[in-house]
Amino acid sequence: MTDTRLASLQNAAGPVSRETFEVLLRFETVFQKWNQRINLAAPSTLGDVWSRHIVDSAQLASHAPEARKWLDLGSGGGFPGLVLAFLMKERGGQIDLVESNRKKAGFLQAMVGEFGLPARVVPRRIEDAAGIVGQPDVVTARALAPLPLLLELASPWLLGGATAFFHKGRDYRSEVEESCKRWSFRLVEHRSSTDSEGVLLEISSLSHL
Repeated sequence: MTDTRLASLQNAAGPVSRETFEVLLRFETVFQKWNQRINLAAPSTLGDVWSRHIVDSAQLASHAPEARKWLDLGSGGGFPGLVLAFLMKERGGQIDLVESNRKKAGFLQAMVGEFGLPARVVPRRIEDAAGIVGQPDVVTARALAPLPLLLELASPWLLGGATAFFHKGRDYRSEVEESCKRWSFRLVEHRSSTDSEGVLLEISSLSHL
């Protein structure tokens, strides 16, 4: 069972040490305990936190292996931001986690402290974070908002040259079409390694129409 989990993580994220893998297993347990007190993830997904959340988040690392400055918007329960921070502890890099919900920001800060992660929690609304968070290489968001709103929220950094990676489900094409009415951008669609109907939208070169 453990070897299968390690293989699933490495298939998604690339090389991961057994030490990092074991720390992620510990995080999974801690996450489940916290989730009993505050709602960090949809109840329907809690039966498979490893695949549905941890591995699903970790796959982002394989798409931008050279990136060192990351920004995760609406980090919530830490997916993908905290998971990426665990990988960065081994590979190098730093990530800002923007989360306005006080309890969830508290959880994120507790995890950063407990595991010594290279992450900073920014307990602000995304609209208020641009003056605090510097220019990243990559902006991420998962289960946060429709793509047109995501682009608006992320635009302070995307217009500055950052690349976005957004998790999306099977109905993403209509969101892309709607976004094209206002924005010009380069789009690459990556099939999700954990969800047969999911995609990772890689968006760069954002500009206003």
